[in-house]
Order: sequence, then structure tokens, then C-alpha cells
Amino acid sequence: MIFTTLPCGEAVPVLGQGTWNMGEDRRLAGQEADALRLGIDLGMTLLDTAEMYASGGAEEVVAEAIAGRREKVFLVSKVLPSNASRRGTEAACERSLRRMGVETIDLYLLHWRGGHPLADTVAAFEALKAAGKIRHWGVSNFDVDDMQELAAVPHGEAVQANQVLYNLARRGIEYDLLPQARAHGLPVMAYSPVEQGALAGDRRLAAIAARHGVTAGQVALAWLLGQAGVIAIPKATRAEHVRQNRAALDLVLAPEDLAEIDRLFPAPRSKRPLEMI
Repeated sequence: MIFTTLPCGEAVPVLGQGTWNMGEDRRLAGQEADALRLGIDLGMTLLDTAEMYASGGAEEVVAEAIAGRREKVFLVSKVLPSNASRRGTEAACERSLRRMGVETIDLYLLHWRGGHPLADTVAAFEALKAAGKIRHWGVSNFDVDDMQELAAVPHGEAVQANQVLYNLARRGIEYDLLPQARAHGLPVMAYSPVEQGALAGDRRLAAIAARHGVTAGQVALAWLLGQAGVIAIPKATRAEHVRQNRAALDLVLAPEDLAEIDRLFPAPRSKRPLEMI
């Protein structure tokens, strides 16, 4: 496994596992938990979830997956902006802890900007840290100006990650947000790294994939994993898909592959609004 480093100095895997859309159907929960367990066994020990996903159902799937192996996992969850007041953040964290059956969340994120003052949310994060309920905190869907505003908030410098939409089809952050993050040693967590599966069927990547005997989705994921300071969190619910994601970490794209990818999916030449899905 390859690691990157949080600003606090802690190393985390660059390839983790997402849980968006898990927990929607309880009949599939066992299969979803099995997929997460396999991923953990393969070294993808960073698990990303949120209270929003299936209204807590995804966190319950995570609870099943990590039972008996909590110490192996770096656990990420998120608070909804509607809950992100001082007291609301602390209450939401307690609910997430109960659903996942754990005492501590390793990285707790504000899911996106909302109406509550950032200072109140950060104060709640710091209180949760002091109480041992979370180890680190971060943000999600924050653009450059949001990060600048956060830096001016008391304890805002304690942010450990920013999770945003980033993949070959969504390269906008490379113009300003990604360089800003790198300058501060702040990892970017890329959600929907294969564009919710769309890049896995992208014909433009087929020739590159054929040269390596892999899938187009693996090429897209390998490209993302090659970006410095980026953590990818693909979701998989089938064992074959989990293994393919893990194998993408070992895929080395040649310079000609990278040049072709840049022609097919050009990097941004100007500022673009931060995209979200």
C-alpha cells in the first residue's frame, strides 16, 4: 500500500473505500460489508462514510464490516451542514459513533458549507477532539475561498483534509484548489474517482487499458492515484470490483499513456467553480 501524510504527520492510505449509496437496501448489507472487509484485508483500510448516506444506513454497514477489526481501520465520517452548529455537531458525532459501534472517529468532516458559522463547527470539532470522540477533523466540498475563510477561524489551521469531487472528467481543482492544498501539505480526498462508474465504460480509455490488460476504470483510478497528495475512495460492492480497485494501485501508466490522457481529458486553463454531485 502507498501512503500520504496528513498535516499532523499521520500516514494514511492513498487508496481507501467509499460507502456512498451503501445501506440503502438492508438485504444487501451483508454483501456490502463483505466487500469492505475484503478491501481492508487487501490494505484499503481507510473507510469513508457519512451520516447522510442512507440516513445512517451506510454507517451501520461500516459497523458490520469493522466488527472485531477496528484497530486496522482509519475511519472517516461527516456531519451534515444542517447539523453543524456547536451543539448539533457534537450530537451528530455521538449518533455516528453509536451507529458504527466505535468510541472514536479518526477523521470527521463537515460535509459541505451550510448556514452555521464555521467558527462554531470548528469549535465543536475541537471539543470533540478534546473529549476523545474524534482524532482529527476536516472539510468537504470547500473551494479556495472557503479554505481561506477557514484559515481565519480560530483553530482553522487544524484542518487535516478536504474531500472534493475529482476525477479525469472533473479536473477543475487542478487550476487552484489542488495547488493550494499541496502548498499547505493538505491531502485532497477524491470522491467519485471513476465518475460514478461512467469512466469505467469510457471508450476513450479503452486503448490505454488494452495496452495494459486492464479495464478503463482501472486506468482512470490509476491516473488519479498518481496525483501527489490525493486520496481516492472508490466504492465497490462486489469482490471482483474490490480486487480491481486494489490492482489499480499497482498499475504504472507510461509517459505516452499520460500524454494521451491529457489530450483526451485536458487540464483546466482557467478557474472553474467547484463541482459537486
